[in-house]
Amino acid sequence: MFTGLVEELGRIEKVARNNKALRLTINAKRVVEGISLGDSIAVNGTCLTVVEFGNTWFTAEAMPETVERTMLGRLKAGDLVNLERTLRIGDRLGGHIVTGHIDGTGRIEALAREDNAVVVKVSAAPEILRYVVKKGSIAIDGISLTVVDLGDDWFTVSTIPHTRGVTTLGLKREGDLVNLETDIIGKYVERLLTAPLTARAEAAPKIAITEAFLREHGFM
Repeated sequence: MFTGLVEELGRIEKVARNNKALRLTINAKRVVEGISLGDSIAVNGTCLTVVEFGNTWFTAEAMPETVERTMLGRLKAGDLVNLERTLRIGDRLGGHIVTGHIDGTGRIEALAREDNAVVVKVSAAPEILRYVVKKGSIAIDGISLTVVDLGDDWFTVSTIPHTRGVTTLGLKREGDLVNLETDIIGKYVERLLTAPLTARAEAAPKIAITEAFLREHGFM
């Protein structure tokens, strides 16, 4: 689990493609401190597993489904990416709950300056926007942001100079594609409310109404 608070910008050193899979080697400093094989690191919001590492780099692999659903397949050597290690027990949850499992991609439609902020308008598919609410949270390329407004096929977020300066969001232009992950809490609520009643009934614990049960609960 992640928080959407980017720790550092890494630079893609090498991209190796194997059919539909992907292997990324990324130069980094902070996120490789205390790293181990098998650790998870969010790369532009995508949870990837470390398969090799050194003092200033690590290599992670992405399976075909991840490549298809995210923007990782468009990365090339020299590109900057947002990096975040997994949340440790006891850390402050400064952003929101981010799983690193990307829902899909969106397109930056407009960038509008408002005093010190830049409002970013992003278009997205209906299956993503159904989980987006005003003042709710969304992760864009792994960055935890608050939704300002939304329409039928778009939403906006407002970014401060610090966020733009320490993440790739400050480098984005109109027309760029970004990874999107919506708030997982909404997905669980939807599942609980829309699951068939028969399935919910079958999952509920079976309680035998006996004389002993009635006595225990004060009915007799």
